[in-house]
Amino acid sequence: MPSELTLVEILPTAAHKYSVIWLHGLGADGHDFETIVPELHLQAVAHIHFIFPNAPIQPVTINRGAKIRSWYDIFEATLVRKVDIPGIYQSAEAINRLIGREIALGIASEHILLAGFSQGGVIALHAGLRYPKKLAGIVALSTYLPTVEQLKSEGSATNYSTPIFMAHGILDSVVDIETAKAAFDSLEALEYQIKWHDYLMEHSVCVEEIHHIAAFINSCFHQA
Repeated sequence: MPSELTLVEILPTAAHKYSVIWLHGLGADGHDFETIVPELHLQAVAHIHFIFPNAPIQPVTINRGAKIRSWYDIFEATLVRKVDIPGIYQSAEAINRLIGREIALGIASEHILLAGFSQGGVIALHAGLRYPKKLAGIVALSTYLPTVEQLKSEGSATNYSTPIFMAHGILDSVVDIETAKAAFDSLEALEYQIKWHDYLMEHSVCVEEIHHIAAFINSCFHQA
């Protein structure tokens, strides 16, 4: 993985007060969620720096070894039986550097929110719950968490109270909803501040969900 990720960015139009780092899914790129920003109608949108990093292009086993943008390798369709743990940690470190960059610009960590879809949601959860400084919140969409066991010893105490929005489509055939629900149940059992939402959709995002994401981000930045 390159030391620095390439980025798609939407710069704030007023004073920079908040940052959102939003991670795409397997085979997509940073432009994938760029168009969701105007649909959110966020209260503080003029003050938010939106960062959509591009995952590195690398071989993916389940894709017959073809190179696509991926945060880590996918070995098999079950997703959790055999996992590219080193790849998850490597991508999380890259996201940590992006958080650090925003902090260096003068943005408090409590004003930085992580979001991710599918593979990107894994990295958002993995990185966010281990980050040593308090974050504003985590949005985990159509995703799961294969590193829950490691989290039990590696979780950052400062982010136990960080709000987590976890959402899934009940018709998802890519990330089985039971796999996602197992991750939610584990995080809830560890007493993270996590809420579950499900929608009549496949491996995607729907209008109702966008409204709920917007309300969540507004509440995170209002509290910040």
